[in-house]
Amino acid sequence: MDLKKEKKTIEQLEEEEIPKYLEKEELALFLKTAEDYGLEHDYLMFLILSYTGIRVGELVALKWKDVDFINHTINISKTYYNPKNNTLEYLLVTPKTRKSRRKIIVDEEIIDALKEHREVQNQVIKQLGDAYYNKDFIFAKLERQHGYPIVIKTVQNRMKRLLRLANLNRELTPHSLRHTHTSLLAEAGVALEQIMDRLGHSDDQITKDVYLHVTQDMKKEASQKFSELMRSLR
Repeated sequence: MDLKKEKKTIEQLEEEEIPKYLEKEELALFLKTAEDYGLEHDYLMFLILSYTGIRVGELVALKWKDVDFINHTINISKTYYNPKNNTLEYLLVTPKTRKSRRKIIVDEEIIDALKEHREVQNQVIKQLGDAYYNKDFIFAKLERQHGYPIVIKTVQNRMKRLLRLANLNRELTPHSLRHTHTSLLAEAGVALEQIMDRLGHSDDQITKDVYLHVTQDMKKEASQKFSELMRSLR
């Protein structure tokens, strides 16, 4: 028997093409959940991912020397590679494109959170001495295998847990925070070229799709506001 396939509407097809991301209210809820119920590193990790749009591999590879506390910048010069998720067998590799090497200006909130985290980490280093694998990693394990960078799988699992606690879409991944950053920059009126530069992209269709999706909605809103204004004069 030949069952007719249900035809999808244009809206459904468009929705499928646009990567999933958090609206600003959802992001605020997600970060509040991370702050209140997060495990070690959670709040700082997800604050940086959502406020900078960096890739999760770039996050895990971050070292303290990459942070300029005076000029409020984070230098992205490497990415973390560890397909087996074995803590001891990681590699730090150069980003895939020249554009990926970049300096990102960050908010004071991130700088303050980093300072706080550094104090906690320094206390652990002082207690453990030579037992701490001190290679300058920001997101270093403070329990077993002290000092080694956390694995990407940990970031993914922690995000799933927080999404469940916040009752948000559990299909979202750390990479969705990159799309979230794109969409919120677009909503704030930042030009596509500046967004691409911040994300370390020379050309990326997904970023363009997210940007166009958000700006299209903004254009509709502008049109509606104009119509409402004119109607109020009649």
